[in-house]
Amino acid sequence: MSFTPLPNTAEFEAPPVLLPYQQRWCALDAQLKIGEKSRRVGLTWAEASDDALIAATAKSAGGQNVYYIGYNQDMALEYIQAVAMWAKAFNYAASEYEEGIWDDGKEDKNIKTYTITFPDSDHRVVALSSRPANLRGKQGVVVLDEAAFHDQLDELIKAAMALLIWGGKVRILSTHNGVSNPFNELIQEVRKQRRKGVVFKITFLEAVEQGLYRRVCLRLGKVWTKAEEEAWIEDVYSFYGDDADEELDVVPSQSAGAYLPAVLVESRMVPGIPILRLAKDDAFGKVAEPLRKAEIKGWCEDELEPLLASLDPKREHCFGEDFARSGDLTAFPIGEIGQDLVRRVKFQVELQKMPFAQQRQIIYYILKRLPRLRGAAFDARGNGQQIAEEAADEFGHDVIHHVRLSRAWYAVNFPLLKAAFEDSMIEIPRDDDVSRDLRAVKVIEGVPGLLKGKTNEKGKEQRHGDSAIALVLMWFASLQEPAPIEFQTIPQRSHRAGLDNFMRS
Repeated sequence: MSFTPLPNTAEFEAPPVLLPYQQRWCALDAQLKIGEKSRRVGLTWAEASDDALIAATAKSAGGQNVYYIGYNQDMALEYIQAVAMWAKAFNYAASEYEEGIWDDGKEDKNIKTYTITFPDSDHRVVALSSRPANLRGKQGVVVLDEAAFHDQLDELIKAAMALLIWGGKVRILSTHNGVSNPFNELIQEVRKQRRKGVVFKITFLEAVEQGLYRRVCLRLGKVWTKAEEEAWIEDVYSFYGDDADEELDVVPSQSAGAYLPAVLVESRMVPGIPILRLAKDDAFGKVAEPLRKAEIKGWCEDELEPLLASLDPKREHCFGEDFARSGDLTAFPIGEIGQDLVRRVKFQVELQKMPFAQQRQIIYYILKRLPRLRGAAFDARGNGQQIAEEAADEFGHDVIHHVRLSRAWYAVNFPLLKAAFEDSMIEIPRDDDVSRDLRAVKVIEGVPGLLKGKTNEKGKEQRHGDSAIALVLMWFASLQEPAPIEFQTIPQRSHRAGLDNFMRS
């Protein structure tokens, strides 16, 4: 009697849930530990597993409350959902997460919180959507996620350190945001042994070597191959471009770092928002103007008209324009102000080497068809001033705003745009170039702005943060008071018929 041998069970053995570097992070038991990490390697997810265990453990065995402070509301929600998943996986009794409001400190009274309670230990995990002003009255474990992008990080670290006195623990995780950022300065203090603590570092390539791409394949149901892994690595590095050193290789940049971090920008990107890109060469500018006008008219009717016709006539709209003629791009996003007050980019136009007359032609075509135009803000520097002035004469000086971009203007308006990203009040196209433009905004001597140099890869059209400037102008336009509309009542049809007969007599 013959027997069929059983298959090798090793081939079917499930891999450990946490990858080796995630396991090492959780195993570190220092009171202060700092995670210096690459983007998207799952360190927060691993931290959530450890936090679920800590909160589920009785006080006599070392259990404590956990307070997580993310960079924005989406991060807090994603984290608390991960804690809930781990609690279920560990078979711990835990409540469903509940929404609430942080009630400590006047500045933070409106910050949303998410809480999971563990009844057996009487501990809880609280995830906050922003920075609380007062942590000193709390006791437990504090987790500061994407710490390098928090405002007033110095003060937040001081408040968190107070918990160490009574046996609390502090976990600080982040990608870098510039060499002079307090996050990097804290790391250097620990490495120089001027401050007690442990620094844990994981780069993107180290994470891949320890199974990150294999885990991606497992989740997607794909078969892992070395060739596919290498192609995936190349794609990721290509996406981050010049930012790869900081975002993936964990090398802080010499500048002050991105004002709008990738994690924030990408969280507000929506797939399917069209970007119409129209590039011409120098020869087009030498074609007779009537021929250029006819060609652009056809393009407007074919490409713009369907998008404009799809706009909601009941909603107000706004427009921002960053001007360029021969070097960078002219960019203008068209935004809708929703019933929920979210500014949603409905489509964006980008023009390269387009003559002044045809830029004006395209802009006028759009503005004449925008429903309920609240405002349009134009880059009125240099050559852009002429188009801005002509548009104001055409559409009204209460509707068209001339903006002479400057450090003083940026200092007021970029923080408003950043707040819109943090508060989920804006939606923009999911696009690599738009992402690069926004991440090109740096803090320069205390003020957000753009450094010299291009934001795109070599071989592509020149860009210099064009979408970032256009979007901050669109946001500015959306905040302006609607202009009064002067009108004259049109007679009803029966009255007009009598008037027409009178005029013909």
